[in-house]
Amino acid sequence: MNHRIFTFLLVVSFPVFAQEPSADRIQNHVAKLASDKMKGRGTGSRENAKAAAYIARHFRKYGLKPLGEDGFYQPFTAKVRRVVVPDSLRKAANVIGFLDNGAEQTIVVGAHYDHLGMGNQGSSLASNPQGQIHNGADDNASGVAGLLELAQYYAKNGTKEPYNLLFMAFGAEELGLQGSRHFLNHPTLPLDRLNFMICMDMIGRYNPERGIGIGGYGTADAWPAVFKDVTAKVKFFTDRAGNGGSDNAAFYAKQIPVLFFHTGGHPDYHKPTDDPEKIDAKAEEEILRLEIKLIDNAMKLPKMTFTPVK
Repeated sequence: MNHRIFTFLLVVSFPVFAQEPSADRIQNHVAKLASDKMKGRGTGSRENAKAAAYIARHFRKYGLKPLGEDGFYQPFTAKVRRVVVPDSLRKAANVIGFLDNGAEQTIVVGAHYDHLGMGNQGSSLASNPQGQIHNGADDNASGVAGLLELAQYYAKNGTKEPYNLLFMAFGAEELGLQGSRHFLNHPTLPLDRLNFMICMDMIGRYNPERGIGIGGYGTADAWPAVFKDVTAKVKFFTDRAGNGGSDNAAFYAKQIPVLFFHTGGHPDYHKPTDDPEKIDAKAEEEILRLEIKLIDNAMKLPKMTFTPVK
């Protein structure tokens, strides 16, 4: 091949392929967010604010439009309810970036970025949690890594999709879905312009015997068409329910169709042992490729009709 032609093809193709989901980037995001230095990203902590800033910095890098109330941030006050603590009211924020394709309708892609901190806010399953760093690599640095990868892919893929995309990192999920509920009660984009919501919570511990579970299959009449003939390098299965698991439940309560991606429980759930080295970044890369196929299929269809799951 002529050297000049090869160089031209390399320059043209590299930006597209560079935006595909990457196991290396996933591992780097998880290592950063779930390091001991982040002290478990407990709501109200300095480290939780650092995690929010990390996400906002990447949203800015990708060229997303800030759609919070203070730039990328939507501040709110979260309350610790499961245990009695002197600082029960804590500062929190959602981090919101908007990919504006000039469309009437918008798809929400979300993941929560908080975790259990030093074991003093309740929900830990460790025998003596107080003072122990709960790194939350799977729960939910893995989901945030997926959020950032999808944000980069759609912002940098050179395609103007027929829907806008709203990328949201929710605060205070571990305190009872407080970030997603706050957004839905104080939306920065009208709720009637939201087509559906994709939620990622714990997508980093893929078990090939179980596969990746995808909840919410029954929340819209169009999901069977979206899934038709879709294949992936990871095993997956669907579940009709959409009102449990994570922030997807808050959107379901507002009659917005959802899909909830989750690789299942494990012995490290809500314990100090949920560490970055246990993440299967390569499998998560394939999970994100599956999500892209589903999102792209959904964008070929009109706005979905919500269906309650009975």
